[in-house]
Amino acid sequence: MTDDLRAQLREMKDRSDIHDCMQRYARGMDRQDRALLRSAYHDGAIDDHVGFVGDVEDFIDWAFAYHSMQTRYQHFLLNHSAEIDGDTAHAETYYLFVGTDKQPANHMTISGGRYVDRLERRDERWAIIARVCVVEWNTESTSQLTDGIIAMVPAMRPATHDRTDPSYDRPLVAERAAQH
Repeated sequence: MTDDLRAQLREMKDRSDIHDCMQRYARGMDRQDRALLRSAYHDGAIDDHVGFVGDVEDFIDWAFAYHSMQTRYQHFLLNHSAEIDGDTAHAETYYLFVGTDKQPANHMTISGGRYVDRLERRDERWAIIARVCVVEWNTESTSQLTDGIIAMVPAMRPATHDRTDPSYDRPLVAERAAQH
């Protein structure tokens, strides 16, 4: 293998690993999976996030407390770019956040912005060392997906914000409820 090909493969792997780090963040947040979310950050990382600025452990506590006041929420990751320089990278990842509050019932927030990150590769693992969450826009509405509608569709599998969510099932089995 030539040195040029080796360098290209390294860059492709680094980009993939950085993208995987962003995915661990979003999935860990949406499933409230502390270990998965924490794996997106290195020790000592600082997150500047919509009014919160602090250490990653305190950030996770703050974020989980915020989401505990919601019935449903999702973090969507969109455009992603990364500038890699050795063991340091700077990334920008656009996000779309949708969340429905418990009180007032069905109050929905939709927000868009960017995660601007500095990452480091330590022991062959890319993770965030500094994050600034930039909010570009925010709007509020009323969710049409209410608990009453969910109860009327008994075959609908609800999302859960923990390890009981179907995304953790191994092996995943898709079963159809018996027809009456």
